Amino acid sequence: MDTPPFALFAHLDQRPVLVVGGGALAERKVDALLQAGALPRLVAEQLTPYLQQLLQQGLIAWTARRFQPEALEGTWLAVLASDDPRLVREVTTAATERRILTDAVDPARQPPRSPAADAQHGSGAGRVTLVGAGSGDPGLLTLAALRTLQQADVVLHDRLVSEAVLQLVPRHVRRIEVGKSAGQHSMSQQAIHALMLQHARDGARVVRLKGGDAFVFGRGGEELEFLRQHGIAFDVVPGITAALACAAYAGIPLTHRDHAQSVRLVTAHCKDSLDTLDWQALAQERQTLAVYMGVAGLEDFRTRMLDAGRAAATPFALVENGSRPEQRVITGTLADLPGTARAYQVKSPALLLLGEVTALAESLHWFGSPPLRAADLAQPSGNVDASILSRAA
Repeated sequence: MDTPPFALFAHLDQRPVLVVGGGALAERKVDALLQAGALPRLVAEQLTPYLQQLLQQGLIAWTARRFQPEALEGTWLAVLASDDPRLVREVTTAATERRILTDAVDPARQPPRSPAADAQHGSGAGRVTLVGAGSGDPGLLTLAALRTLQQADVVLHDRLVSEAVLQLVPRHVRRIEVGKSAGQHSMSQQAIHALMLQHARDGARVVRLKGGDAFVFGRGGEELEFLRQHGIAFDVVPGITAALACAAYAGIPLTHRDHAQSVRLVTAHCKDSLDTLDWQALAQERQTLAVYMGVAGLEDFRTRMLDAGRAAATPFALVENGSRPEQRVITGTLADLPGTARAYQVKSPALLLLGEVTALAESLHWFGSPPLRAADLAQPSGNVDASILSRAA
């Protein structure tokens, strides 16, 4: 029985890497290598038009013949981009003899799905994978998410998926923005369903790329229900949801023995969603609320929390662009929540954290600039300090 491979991250900047193969698999491998700064050397009898274009641009080198062991000389890594088992064995044997590592993960070789799983999830020619893109820092993607992006034919991504994450999608893969945003033109959920169905029925490997995690206020369940109804096979790759990422990057522990014994994840994008919440339960002390909402609803949220009995002095933190280079953390108390957000011109994407633990942001911050405080806005003259606003902009 084969032993499992050992996951390895390699720095390949300006290092020659041999790629054996010149087809679609090689395209994906070469894109990943170029993004890592490597110098791909291809050995193949033919190249795809896309690889020919890279060759003309001087981005890759090509030896037009079948693999020979001497092609390994001077390389740091051998990448197998062929579905020919005999060729794979030849390369692996020759590389092992020379103590050269091989990348034998073949995107075409997905783990076999059992007949029972096919019956449950559908057996169409294509497949849809829901992938959580996290909050923005590409380093927070799971290995499974990265591998799935590298294998995709089509990526349907939300508006808030960061450009840094989208850069990990190979250049030949079709990217379609399907995001929805308040107050702007957006694609309906029905249209997103139709796109997934269309590309999957065409036989494509479709990635539905969602900010955060697909199953935390991401409508992932609705999309899987639709795919199941239409007999489309699917998978799910979890992502790091905004509550976890934003709190961690702001230095705020969601739970703490001295301050909070529970966490609640809440969405409050509009009045209808606000009306469905149990405000008495949300107003309990010694818990942390992570509120996924547009900043336009902060006034109503503050009023309802106060009416339900939450203390006006309860600390909050607004984390804007959490985990991204432009992250800002704004702190204050529940009483001044809407005014502070307006003064600092907080914009989406922003996550609201409310509870005793958010006071720790001041002492535990480690990423980006120190928190901007509501207290800094109050000047003796009653005006807002212009230097504060310039720092907030």
